[in-house]
Amino acid sequence: MAEQSSSIVNKPNKDVIQAKKIGVSFYEGRHKDDYKSRVLRFIKNRGKVSKIQKVWPLKDINFNGHQGEILGIIGSNGAGKTTLSKIIAGILQEDKGEMNVDGNVTALFSFGMGFNKELTGRENVYLNGMMLGIDKKLIDYYIREIHDFSDLGEFFEQPMKYYSSGMKARLGFSVASHLQPEILILDEALNTGDAKFSRKAAEKMKELVKKAKMVIIVTHSLRYAQRNCDRLMWLDGGVVREIGDPKTIIENYKATVPPRPPRKHRNLQLEKTQTIVKENTIIKANNLGVSFNLSSGEFWALKDVNFEIKEGEVVGIIGHNGAGKSTLCKVLTKILSPDEGNIELKGDTSALLGYGTGFNAHLSGRDNIYLNAMLLGISKKRIEDNYDEIVEFSGLKKAIDKPVKEYSSGMKSRLGFSIAAILQPDIFIIDEALSTGDMAFKQKASERIQDMMARAKAVIIVTHSMAFVEQICTRAIWMEKGQIRFDGNVEETVDKYRESQGVKKKVNVKKQPGN
Repeated sequence: MAEQSSSIVNKPNKDVIQAKKIGVSFYEGRHKDDYKSRVLRFIKNRGKVSKIQKVWPLKDINFNGHQGEILGIIGSNGAGKTTLSKIIAGILQEDKGEMNVDGNVTALFSFGMGFNKELTGRENVYLNGMMLGIDKKLIDYYIREIHDFSDLGEFFEQPMKYYSSGMKARLGFSVASHLQPEILILDEALNTGDAKFSRKAAEKMKELVKKAKMVIIVTHSLRYAQRNCDRLMWLDGGVVREIGDPKTIIENYKATVPPRPPRKHRNLQLEKTQTIVKENTIIKANNLGVSFNLSSGEFWALKDVNFEIKEGEVVGIIGHNGAGKSTLCKVLTKILSPDEGNIELKGDTSALLGYGTGFNAHLSGRDNIYLNAMLLGISKKRIEDNYDEIVEFSGLKKAIDKPVKEYSSGMKSRLGFSIAAILQPDIFIIDEALSTGDMAFKQKASERIQDMMARAKAVIIVTHSMAFVEQICTRAIWMEKGQIRFDGNVEETVDKYRESQGVKKKVNVKKQPGN
């Protein structure tokens, strides 16, 4: 007998969501509040006004959501996952079909959405809770538990402008999961969470479905989906491709990802890239320190940080949420100035700090290419020369004239990476920018990073995906509490970090000759 998921044992098979022939449409080229984009297109005289045509991002969606289950939704970027989530949550209204939801829906869309960066974590808990219609007395009752669960410590009383993306994700989940949700939707909300918090969140979700009605998880992490979901729904091109057992759905989904063409140079491996690392230093941190004046006193987000990065290195920066990774990126890009020590950079730096950072939501993807590139100091002519390649690489040709506010988080991720990567910076910094990319785009992005090493001087990648670090990086730096805990080869650094997170060390078994 097959093992049954613990979250659905002894639960009645009642349907709490019934979706019948759901469809959502919009008129492409007609955006009544997108005046800025129209003006920019007119000024730049880039051609005729686009034709107005009806587009269906979702069509004929049929499914039932069962009480007591964790339902995962997977699919490539732009498949319609976020649009469907918004319909279930009542944020969008379907244009055809019928959506019946038996229960109050609490939705958490990506990290930090709905937070006010000038307010403290505590104040944002109350703000978010009351926006969800939660009585203040109930928030008072759960506030300590939310604080403890989020693991934010003294940062709970600090403005959220000091938070990393992972810290925002932790607080957002802590609020949404503790204030008695009946149906909880998590749309890419845990992408920037570290391994320890992800396991904690998974246990909380299993606890929730015993008391509440169901949890819906939208994710690109197939491993997370298989481990934590009772069923998976695969969306493809706005339609339901398949619903069922997670393992089977994932195997079928993976089979549709097109193979990459053969390349002269395969994935970067440590042994292979050591020979091309040069002696000249591109980045040097000398006793680097960054402090914040918090209400509880002086807090050092970075302290006594020392490292050198040589030309030709791809360095992964790993560590739990709040370890100082994003602060280090902001120092490298000169967004922050160090309070102690100094940083030396030899070359032009481009950074992709989280998906969609720097995008204007009301402008089209086309206009955001020009806006972002110019913010990076790139000339208009260079943008024009590379424009077609950026759009082609992003895979967003059909959506490039839509306002970015209509993009999913994965689409923003793809566009941001495509702009920064194709414009070939000397030093390329990626801070959690690929956390929402689908499997096919991550593979393409990995190869682009590898190809960039022929021209770029150094690449720095901040991520919680250890698999991505192992595949791409030539070296890893593990940060903890604002300091470097370990700096060395990828395998050793990742193993030490995994052990600290309570994850068993990976064992590679080598085949003996003749076996």
